[in-house]
Amino acid sequence: MKSDQAHGATPTGPRGAGGPHIAPPVRPVERPEGSQQSPPGHSRPASASSASAAGRSGAPADPAHAPADQPSAPTTSTLTTSAAATPSSTSPPPATGTETEPESESEPNPEPTSGALVPLRRNWRFQVLWGGAASAMLGTCIADTAYPLLLLAMTGSASTAGAFGAVQFTASLLLGIHGGAVADRYDRRRILLVADSARLLAALSIPVALHLHHLTVVHTLLVGAVLGATMAYSGPVRMLVLRAVVPPEQLRQALAQDELRVGGASLLGPPLAGFLLGLGRSVPFLGTVVASLLALTAAWSVRFDSRPKPGAAGTAWSGGALDGLRHLLADQQLRMTLLVPFLLNLAGSAMVLPVMVLLRDGGTSSSGIGFAIAGEAVGGLLGALLVRRLHSLMGPGRLLLSVAWVSVPLFLVPAVLGGPVAVFGTLAVMMLGVPSLRVMVDVLIFQQVPDELRGRVIAATMTAFMLGIPAGTLGAGVLLDHLAPGTTLCLFAALLAAALVAPTCSRALRGARWPA
Repeated sequence: MKSDQAHGATPTGPRGAGGPHIAPPVRPVERPEGSQQSPPGHSRPASASSASAAGRSGAPADPAHAPADQPSAPTTSTLTTSAAATPSSTSPPPATGTETEPESESEPNPEPTSGALVPLRRNWRFQVLWGGAASAMLGTCIADTAYPLLLLAMTGSASTAGAFGAVQFTASLLLGIHGGAVADRYDRRRILLVADSARLLAALSIPVALHLHHLTVVHTLLVGAVLGATMAYSGPVRMLVLRAVVPPEQLRQALAQDELRVGGASLLGPPLAGFLLGLGRSVPFLGTVVASLLALTAAWSVRFDSRPKPGAAGTAWSGGALDGLRHLLADQQLRMTLLVPFLLNLAGSAMVLPVMVLLRDGGTSSSGIGFAIAGEAVGGLLGALLVRRLHSLMGPGRLLLSVAWVSVPLFLVPAVLGGPVAVFGTLAVMMLGVPSLRVMVDVLIFQQVPDELRGRVIAATMTAFMLGIPAGTLGAGVLLDHLAPGTTLCLFAALLAAALVAPTCSRALRGARWPA
């Protein structure tokens, strides 16, 4: 499930299922043996803005549609099969270290203190930040197309053109875990401002170098590395910022709206890059500069509670940089939850290259191939509108397995039918359930961990999902050297089906319920 390493900007590469990375450690968060939740009677520190917003609303969260960013009774898994969660509206006061906090540069929550929640469309802080993130995402999608085309025009080498995406992706992957650790320790608004500023300066350097006739391949690849690094640090922060400006009752709705940003940018970015490139060689890069400037302006204009919340020991930093990964791997249910999206990401990225070769061999033009691949973005946009309905129709485990198993026969459609229309429809159908899975991961994993660990868990999850993308792309390339495209698609369908047997046999995963 490709993440916005977040949903703030997505690394270069084909989209599979789902999209979308310091100091001496202090005593780690203590948990009862065999439990991933807080001990009984001990409330996990809640987000200051979320707690205040919920208190002002005077109404408990809707269990059917509102995410459960609330403390719960001890369980052995985040995917629970019981309704043992305790609503935060009846929880005792936060633990020591969260009752009184020093003043920061954050302004008070401007939402009214009336009984009703402010509709999400009128939450100006969320909408401004969402607009900034959408600008950043659109700029990234433009860059993903424009930079390789620029390098291809400069060198005539396809491998050099592909190196930009590889460098960008590698930087994001290598720095992802550290990005989560930084988000858990330092002021998150400042991290976002620094990352957006670095992206703006890197993007600006390209049109300046083109104007001075001094642009080199090394310069362009270094910009790719900087862009990848900013994704690693801004990705977890953007997901944490969402919780600082949106009440828990509206978090799932906000996540669904965020999927529109991902799908819209994926659909508009490539053709917009081609159009701008036709106006002039530097025009698309000026477009990325404007997009980066809008994202930076949005982050600067909105203030929120950006300090990491204290842990169980009253400290804002607990454990080490790899604690998020350890948290995920320590629980069997979480491992299963990570495995299925990883497989979908691997198979989804592996599908793109054989499909393109199949269409080319069938005489489809370049524009026809572009139309066919656009089915992926269209499916993602439509799927964002189905998040609430799919979550209400089935539990998380059944939803996860259903989306995965539906993908298996769809691998065979391009091999059997062929043609751009069949490929467009196949990719669109495959992507319909992906936005629901991305929101599901947030609800089941990110919202069930303490705030002081959440950045590291988000970064570890993103990194795990992203690992499937290069593995799938490389595997497809190797197989295409020896097998026909249709045979390669059939083989990946069989491998995906075989890998899904173990998760499907997990009774706990099939019977998992949404947190109360």
